[in-house]
Amino acid sequence: MSIRSYKGIEPKISISAYIDESAVLVGQIEIGADSSIWPLVAARGDVNYIKIGERTNVQDGSVLHLTRKSATNPDGFPLIIGDDVTVGHKVMLHGCVLGNRILVGMGAIVMDNVIVEDDVIIGGGALVPPNKTLQSGYLYVGSPVKQAHPLTDDERAFLKVSAQNYVELKNEYLEEL
Repeated sequence: MSIRSYKGIEPKISISAYIDESAVLVGQIEIGADSSIWPLVAARGDVNYIKIGERTNVQDGSVLHLTRKSATNPDGFPLIIGDDVTVGHKVMLHGCVLGNRILVGMGAIVMDNVIVEDDVIIGGGALVPPNKTLQSGYLYVGSPVKQAHPLTDDERAFLKVSAQNYVELKNEYLEEL
């Protein structure tokens, strides 16, 4: 795996996390307990920071980045991902905040200054444009994204099941090492 410092700052990775050897992590990145980063993920904590919570998985080919601090945006937009989040294959997350128990479907794009509240599903291929807030408890689909319907009890339960499935899978991978 390629874990590199940027300006002397190295990623901080929980001992129980799994990072695939083909992932690239650079700079100010924090990865919580039981989380996993899968093949070909690129995460650059160079001009701001990335924080990934516990039991969160970022799947193959996803790109994680952020927005630099500037005179017009003194804090920039870091990338913050909560606990029990499933980030599907080839997702682009850029300078946004994701709460807890979220599923981001394959190929979705979530842009700068987006806030995704807890207990949300973002459908595959969705585009969440800058400065939107996705309210807790809904499925969002489309490009640009639209609220589709309130999550069912089964959909809500699946959010934690999906995260737990990836905790179990990363444990199997760690056993092989």
